[in-house]
Amino acid sequence: FDFQKKSDCIVCIDSDGCAMDTMEVKHRTCFGPQWIKTFGLTEHEAECMELWLSINLYSITRGINRFKGLALALAEVECNKDNLSKIKLKKWLGIEGLAEYEAWTKEAKELSNPALLAVMQKSDNPCFEKALLWSIRTNRAIHALPAEDRPFPNVKSAMDAMAKQADLAAVSSANREAVEAEWGRHHLAEDCSTLLTQEAGTKAFCIGELRKMGYEPRRILMVGDAPGDRDAAEKNGVRFYPILVGHEGESWKRLLEEAFPKLLAGSFDAKYQKELNQAFEQNLGVHADSE
Repeated sequence: FDFQKKSDCIVCIDSDGCAMDTMEVKHRTCFGPQWIKTFGLTEHEAECMELWLSINLYSITRGINRFKGLALALAEVECNKDNLSKIKLKKWLGIEGLAEYEAWTKEAKELSNPALLAVMQKSDNPCFEKALLWSIRTNRAIHALPAEDRPFPNVKSAMDAMAKQADLAAVSSANREAVEAEWGRHHLAEDCSTLLTQEAGTKAFCIGELRKMGYEPRRILMVGDAPGDRDAAEKNGVRFYPILVGHEGESWKRLLEEAFPKLLAGSFDAKYQKELNQAFEQNLGVHADSE
């Protein structure tokens, strides 16, 4: 948050699945497979992968923080181990320490590898240890991905244009190394005043800290593709603009041509927000049903 405020308006932008076309590949080749490997679910790989993708991509929890997503997936398996419609486990020994891990994901102000490591210094919890191992393995897998990541269509041109009239900030639950690499490689970082990632705190916390810098709530816009992005905006009383799954390029074009001018003019009102929210919910539901 140590940057010079240059405008009275700021646009906060999520990364994976919003600005960067990286969400699908990361969950299918990194997050999901490493979860299955680390927690010994390889006998049920197909079913577990389906569950993972449902939680993290194709439902109301799309875009959830990695550690919260892990908690949901583990809880789903643990609670339904004897009679789970999609995952019928032949042998399940349980996850020691799951309840404490779930509580941490709900109460911690920061959900990141460093934060989890700090908790582990005080708690002899096997679930914490596996969660950190999984997260490290996931980061390593992401780092090893071919450099084929790219922004969605119209992202760079929209950010270039908005940066001339407002401050921009990345507000992402991804780890800092990945955001710095991807946003730097595609010249998105040069439009931003700051890159706020999971190490800086939750999205809601980050937006709250930006408010303290003197931006009025009605002059703050959170751009995201997931319900969690909207929740973070609503908790701080700021505007939310959805990037619709499957229509990302069109969404970015509309952002620049319609929503951003409304933000600047002060006409991004409750009626317009309701219209955007309805389109967001309908699209996510349709997309989820089609998968």
